[in-house]
Amino acid sequence: MTCSAGAIIQMISVNNSNTYEQICSGILCFGDSDWWYHNRGHMDMQLMKRYAGFTRVLYVNSVMVRKFNIGEGGMFVRRVRRKLRSIMRGIKPSGIGNMAIYSPFSMPVHHIHLAKQLNALVLRMQIRRCLNKLNMEKPLIWVTCPGAAKTAVRLPRTKLVYQRSDVYERLAGVDGDQIKRYDRLLKENADLVIYVSRELMACEKGQCRRALFLDHGVDYELFAGAERSRYVPDEMKQIHHPIAGFYGNIDEHTFDISLVEKLCDLLSDFSIVLIGNSSIDLSALARRKNVCLIGQRPYEQIPYYARCFDVCLMPWRQNEWISACNPIKLKEYLALGKPVVSTPFAELENYKDVVSIASDAESFAEAVDGACDENGPEKVRFRRRRVCNSTWDAKAQEVLRALQEIN
Repeated sequence: MTCSAGAIIQMISVNNSNTYEQICSGILCFGDSDWWYHNRGHMDMQLMKRYAGFTRVLYVNSVMVRKFNIGEGGMFVRRVRRKLRSIMRGIKPSGIGNMAIYSPFSMPVHHIHLAKQLNALVLRMQIRRCLNKLNMEKPLIWVTCPGAAKTAVRLPRTKLVYQRSDVYERLAGVDGDQIKRYDRLLKENADLVIYVSRELMACEKGQCRRALFLDHGVDYELFAGAERSRYVPDEMKQIHHPIAGFYGNIDEHTFDISLVEKLCDLLSDFSIVLIGNSSIDLSALARRKNVCLIGQRPYEQIPYYARCFDVCLMPWRQNEWISACNPIKLKEYLALGKPVVSTPFAELENYKDVVSIASDAESFAEAVDGACDENGPEKVRFRRRRVCNSTWDAKAQEVLRALQEIN
């Protein structure tokens, strides 16, 4: 991990000892993903990795918010098994700084009144036990998953930070009305609400005590530095160029699979490479001759796969979830120096000089085809310059500066 814990600790000690004391009492982070099974590029994970360089951090894997859906068949069974394995780990060191990981037992019963009250009580008891074990009496509490709202607001704390990076109420399979209530509860109690979407922040900042727009960061050295390596993953060696590629979770509410199927026909001379876990059926794509499906790979290896792409893809669905998004992979793609083609979303307007935007399959395919000629050294340098200062170290300090201004 390349993070400037020393620079961060120096900044908060010199500028505001109060903030230093708040942070160094520890951080309890209710994350939006499972540390053991998901890509670790998410904002909450990236920031906690940096803060763990000088204080204790307890990262709590995502509290379940989706209702059980046995109709998912094999996917349902896989999710349950994975969650049970995660819970059975107990409290484990992350291997990064002074950060521990914990998966609590919880049930997706937020739509059932009495059950959700009991669920919140059981969750609170588990977290209190962990805090006692780690000697964290009054931590700064950071919430990304709104399902933890009832627990978070009732725990002793120095400050409460709510990371509103996704519109969870629009997630398929959740009780949208209940998630909205959790969202309001967090906004009412949070000392700081962090937004990654300017548009969403403009709509909601009147509901917050203090709102901060925090554009996503990038692990710049990891991605830009991949160019200096000769290593090529075995799976990529046999794939013919040009390659149009995507990495990340392939989910129903984000990934436009019908668009990608059309692109496979329109870009028959391209290899379409998809890297990551999928929660949807990709069997039809797998049968296509110009498609290569690669499963999830460790975060640290992703740059070596993606550096083989000629064009990077962001084929998002057009819905309210995507409208409020700000994908981290955009900056990662740019740090690699690669041309990017994406369907539109609000935050992309700030990167129109380095991204091609297309709304339908035909214009998307045309943009991908044209982007292959934009891999010259000047273009590569220009894309990297757009994100070279947007490091996660800088974002970590930006949050601390905002906390300093809170009485």
